[in-house]
Amino acid sequence: MTSQLEELKKHTIVVSDTGDVDAVKRLKPQDATTNPSLIYKAAQMPQYSGLVDDAIKYGKGDLGLVMDKLAVNFGAEITKIVPGYISTEVDARLSFDTEATIAKARKLIELYKEVGVDKSRILIKVVATWEGIKAAEVLEKEGITCNLTLIFSLAQAIACGDAGCTLISPFVGRIFDYYKKAQGVDSFKPEEDPGVVSVTQIYNYYKKFGYNTIVMGASFRNKDQITELCGCDRLTISPALLDQLAACMDPCPKKLEASNAATFDVAKIEMDEKNFRWLNNEDSMATEKLSTGIQQFSKDIESLEKIVKEKMA
Repeated sequence: MTSQLEELKKHTIVVSDTGDVDAVKRLKPQDATTNPSLIYKAAQMPQYSGLVDDAIKYGKGDLGLVMDKLAVNFGAEITKIVPGYISTEVDARLSFDTEATIAKARKLIELYKEVGVDKSRILIKVVATWEGIKAAEVLEKEGITCNLTLIFSLAQAIACGDAGCTLISPFVGRIFDYYKKAQGVDSFKPEEDPGVVSVTQIYNYYKKFGYNTIVMGASFRNKDQITELCGCDRLTISPALLDQLAACMDPCPKKLEASNAATFDVAKIEMDEKNFRWLNNEDSMATEKLSTGIQQFSKDIESLEKIVKEKMA
């Protein structure tokens, strides 16, 4: 018998969603993703104090530079383990500033280059606001590959695809959280889970209309959400849920199939800024979750800065 994780890997590239280098070593994923929340947790672990100390020494009192170097230090360690991409996130507080996002992404790539990591190994994570998507469009033309995050709507996904983004991260769990609260229920059938439905819709739209952008489902609350998306291009999964999948011997059949997307009943949507903003405004869930997602990432950056400041003092 094979585990659900082994079966999943036959149809989907599995990515580890953690800043814990030891967990990546144990799980051996193809790619890895980090974000401020994960770096904040990892930076407090004693085994990674050297990465924090090195960043502080490098920054020479410049907090912004220390923070960039810290993210790169964790990412560089992970590139020694995974054969594929490592995602490193631009400061979420720049989510509505196209030029600042571009500048920050270039700086991160420069820091990776200094430690011998080529930009082909890096996905720069950018929040999928209109301004973030426009920044990613510029970066992609420079050969800097991007992962557009906090995706909660088809409108965001279409705009990212039109911009030529390498990869998007549509969130499952946070959509699940919203509708669970809104509808006053404890759970959904896996195939009816609103987060699963959202990622499935995006996947089918992309495959039907020939987008090359990779769909990487993210933010899972349970393993049923993951198995229901078996066949998605990539799925980024926490170590705890990867362990659950590895321990379970139930079937994990392929659910998403690119060849079936041709029958997906949807018309192509032309996406300019006005349409993007209107469609997102009409989607209360996407509007709320994008806003709270940016707020949470920003708070985690500030929490991490507090730790770094204390060590710098």
